Amino acid sequence: MAGTVNITHTAGRAMDPPRHIAIIMDGNGRWAQKRGLPRTAGHKAGAETFRRIATYCKNIGVQYLTVYAFSTENWKRSEGEVSAIMGLLKRYLLEAVDTMEKDHIRLHFFGDMTPISPELRALAHETDEISAHLPEGDFQANVCLNYGGRDEILRAVRQFAADCAAGEKQPEDLDDAMFSGYLDSRGIPDPELIIRPSGELRLSNFLLWQCAYSELYFTDVLWPDFDEAELDRAIAAYQGRDRRFGGVKK
Repeated sequence: MAGTVNITHTAGRAMDPPRHIAIIMDGNGRWAQKRGLPRTAGHKAGAETFRRIATYCKNIGVQYLTVYAFSTENWKRSEGEVSAIMGLLKRYLLEAVDTMEKDHIRLHFFGDMTPISPELRALAHETDEISAHLPEGDFQANVCLNYGGRDEILRAVRQFAADCAAGEKQPEDLDDAMFSGYLDSRGIPDPELIIRPSGELRLSNFLLWQCAYSELYFTDVLWPDFDEAELDRAIAAYQGRDRRFGGVKK
């Protein structure tokens, strides 16, 4: 039932939901086309789904929600569609600035923000400042904007190389933990569960470093139709997985 997580019990103990869930918000355009609507209508419906699912994640105890909002490849779409997506993001950020402190929701952005409009960058900076004043234990939504997993890794490599050239780091000191500190997700645990709606069975350049041991859940439901019950099913599937991280359980 929507509004209640399907909790799996092991040895009489209730299992908590994943600490970090990541979602590829896919299928907005197809949802609209199936209804004879412009693709922009699908993005608007998808934005409302994001609000609802983010609130639900917060209420059931998920600490981090990361969503793929706009990829480095999405600039190939029509100017009208890109403009509509950015307009929806602006509206969301304006509302977030007014409600983040009251709702105890931290907001962070992954991706290269340099091509984004100065107005949106300023709003994103404002949400960063508000987040910095909220307790670290508060729910955090991470929005991937102009984001690509390969681009994130390349930016991290360039920064590490620059630090080595400046004498601040030594190449031989590089390990997983140090490299993770150069990524957009630094300080945030890797997602335990990655969800992709819309029937596509790929990651599409999403969180390529962080997904090493994430559990993947695919569903044919298009993102605007994704609801609390579908999230419950994804969490229940995750809770039924045997996570060995390359080892063998004794």
